[in-house]
Amino acid sequence: MSADDAPVNLTHHFLIAMPGLNDELFGRSVVYVCEHTPKGALGLIVNKPSGITIDDLFQRLDLPLGRPDWAGMPVLRGGPLQTERGFVLHEDMGEPLPLMVAQPPRAVADTPAPASAVPALLQAAGAAPAVDAPASSTGEGAASPSGRPTVYASSLKVAGSGLELTTSRDVLEAVSAGAGPRQILITLGYASWGEGQLESELGDNAWLTVPADPALLFEVPLEERYERAMALLGVQPWMLAPGAGRA
Repeated sequence: MSADDAPVNLTHHFLIAMPGLNDELFGRSVVYVCEHTPKGALGLIVNKPSGITIDDLFQRLDLPLGRPDWAGMPVLRGGPLQTERGFVLHEDMGEPLPLMVAQPPRAVADTPAPASAVPALLQAAGAAPAVDAPASSTGEGAASPSGRPTVYASSLKVAGSGLELTTSRDVLEAVSAGAGPRQILITLGYASWGEGQLESELGDNAWLTVPADPALLFEVPLEERYERAMALLGVQPWMLAPGAGRA
């Protein structure tokens, strides 16, 4: 296999919609790719508001918001799939420490995790999403779909990023108690691509790609993220005519 034929891995990259992509949700979108394997990809749109805020969400969950500085933070439209479920992107919280009395939540699914992280995470999201059901407890820390131990019951450690994607309610309970991640991004829903689908869209010049900058995820205002993502490539939207090609 030549270098040109080698499979591309866009984990911890941004997909930036080309200006010619005419779609109500994906047009002018920035997608953070949480995992990309030969079997497909999973990502979150990170610049489209859902119309509710984090304090609205916590009120619906009957949880106090333990971070008043986050009041008014928008909850995002993460994609067209499972839009009733919450996905929480945050910094890697490390591995769980052994506790003498209190015990961390168990994994939300009782079945063994599949080898691929994407179906494992979505299986967990379907069983006990972050916005639906409380976690219960057992003895040991949970393992992420990738096999590495995680603090929360259902998390995917995004390779090479220092970030995690969590779908279990315990991360929100930690925030409610004034603990948990220092930075957070919450979406309702996610985006995914089947085997070869994303590669096909890239070949059709639907997306630009660039290594992700976490500052854009957590610090840049939503309305500036599309242009700032383009700037990571050294371009501006007006410079790209529809169908002009991908960077």
